[in-house]
Amino acid sequence: MGTVLEGMRHVQWHELRHARGSASQVPGMLSRIAWGDIRSAEDALSDLGRWIAALAVFDATVAAVPFLWELAAVDTVKDRAGVLGLLGTILAHGHAHHPEWTRDAHLAVLAGRTTAERLAADGDPAVSAAAGELLVACGGHVCPACPPR
Repeated sequence: MGTVLEGMRHVQWHELRHARGSASQVPGMLSRIAWGDIRSAEDALSDLGRWIAALAVFDATVAAVPFLWELAAVDTVKDRAGVLGLLGTILAHGHAHHPEWTRDAHLAVLAGRTTAERLAADGDPAVSAAAGELLVACGGHVCPACPPR
């Protein structure tokens, strides 16, 4: 498990923004999702959702999505279904003043489609269902910020 989230250290989180300001706390939230117990993971997912997805997406959202896909794929993560749900929330939201953030966040979610396909056959019914819902959202995704597929 030592390689999970290893690439986070290469992101200049303090230069990125989320709904409440500096994204410097995002790595801590991702780490709590990766290694925390179920309650800690759920709390971190809730906070992260409010920061990077619930009302709008941000440049911190774009940076976080690959790590969310990584967490969704790791069996030891306690709330993989919640991680997939957060990816779906990201795909459903944008940012009116920064269409490039919207496009980049959506494309990052869509880039994980093969992971979602694999997780749709996961032995955990909650993960399988969440992956199926995300696949439906990916398949039907159309927005003004994203290039036509």
